[in-house]
Amino acid sequence: MPWIHELLAGIGVGLAGGLTSGFMGVSPGGGLVIFSVLLLGAEQHVAQGTSLIAQVPPTGLAGVRRYWQSGKRSPLPWIIWIGVGFLVGGISGGYAAAAVSDSFLQWAYVVYLVALIAALVLRRERGDADDETTAQRELPWLPLLLVGTLAGFSSGFMGIGGGLAITVGLAAGLRVPQHQAQLVSLIFSVIPTTVPPAWIYWTKGLVVGWPAIIGILAGLWVGTDFGARMANGVGKSLLRRMMVGFVAMMALYMTYKALS
Repeated sequence: MPWIHELLAGIGVGLAGGLTSGFMGVSPGGGLVIFSVLLLGAEQHVAQGTSLIAQVPPTGLAGVRRYWQSGKRSPLPWIIWIGVGFLVGGISGGYAAAAVSDSFLQWAYVVYLVALIAALVLRRERGDADDETTAQRELPWLPLLLVGTLAGFSSGFMGIGGGLAITVGLAAGLRVPQHQAQLVSLIFSVIPTTVPPAWIYWTKGLVVGWPAIIGILAGLWVGTDFGARMANGVGKSLLRRMMVGFVAMMALYMTYKALS
């Protein structure tokens, strides 16, 4: 593929991943993996490595700023405990991914997405406790550490950044308000927590060319900002429904790839 085509395809991947990231408050990895396969024709391991490397720069800063401007905040202890778990899980997931086949990774990706959909649906059926007390309460360190470990492992193993696991873990598991859970997730797209698993993929050559990566980064900056603007204009219930729909489409597409 000529470099200009790689660059343009990379911009398309970055815009798509950034829009979904900013709008649903997840790290862009899930979208980047899917769109790298779809638009760049990358194999699963290469798509995952590309996704992790593209998430090293703080491309989510614009999205975080939009959430802060709308009054959303995230307690520092939440970030610390999730971050510790993320680093441990990310390294483990990166080494585990290198030892399995593309097909295994695709089916693991499908199972993971279906589990997240189930968690989101169950959260909606139980009702919301989205009030000021819920938003500001202290959370125990162990569940936060577990959320971070799961997010980190999913990041390293499936190259998706871990943002979906953080958002769903906080919103569905720990009853954190949807917008606040999305802010915490976006913060982890600013902190370079994907460096350890990205390095593992990089040393094994599992990454697309630099023109595509540059295009992805440019698209992410623009897409994340625009997506976050959109998110702060809609209600939490619509955001949750949109997330369920998006994750379901990702699962269907990855099922198709695993079967083909």
